[in-house]
Amino acid sequence: MKIKGKIITPAQLTLQIHLRELGIETVFEYQFLQDRKFTFDLYDEATRVGYEADGGQHTGGHMRRMKIEQQYEKDRLAQLFGFRVFRFTNRQILCGEAKKWLQEHLYPF
Repeated sequence: MKIKGKIITPAQLTLQIHLRELGIETVFEYQFLQDRKFTFDLYDEATRVGYEADGGQHTGGHMRRMKIEQQYEKDRLAQLFGFRVFRFTNRQILCGEAKKWLQEHLYPF
């Protein structure tokens, strides 16, 4: 499935379903910083929370380090502009750990 030209992964789709089951409506690929073109995989406009599904799309060591550094920078900038970010691995999402963590620790806000 594609949205705004980007492929939506099974983990992202599963995370959206889990969030919806928790009563949280999200949008895919919300661009929160125009000049850097940073997006959240999923975004809840009501609470200004971005959700990230971290996959293994960059498996090479150098590429993986660059991707992690970009993710850290993205998270810092998002926080600076008043967003919260929750980041989960694909495994955590697909096996239900992410949903369980959200239920236990965050909801209701």
